[in-house]
Amino acid sequence: MRAVLQRVSSASVSVGGSVVGQIGTGLLALVGVCSDDTTEDAARVARKIAELRILAGEASVTESPGAGVLVVSQFTLYGDTRKGRRPSWSAAAPGPVAEPLVEAVVADLRERGITTATGEFGAMMSVSLVNEGPFTLLVESRPGREPAR
Repeated sequence: MRAVLQRVSSASVSVGGSVVGQIGTGLLALVGVCSDDTTEDAARVARKIAELRILAGEASVTESPGAGVLVVSQFTLYGDTRKGRRPSWSAAAPGPVAEPLVEAVVADLRERGITTATGEFGAMMSVSLVNEGPFTLLVESRPGREPAR
């Protein structure tokens, strides 16, 4: 499982012109699921999102009152561009596998008391953000592993 984390002063996601999720200060987490990911991967990624000390004053989302996380599923994080001109999506988990794992990340964050907004799984979404810094990190549940293809 991968998550691209962007420190934001605000972020929102819209579907069909209507805002379905938004936060103020916090993190935008674009989350991609690999075909062999498990609930343990989801728990590792959620823990990193919650505990990384990357907000103002080297605080985590958990330690920052009012900070939130906007979670947006993004299968394209497992796009393979090594060959040709078209990305391959073979490492990305299919929807029935990916959706419950993205939901597990969201549930874990909410259980920690973190305000968590989401996009709409599988929908064409428009994501808006004000990136602070700019500050962007890649988190992987199993660093260095080659995804199943």
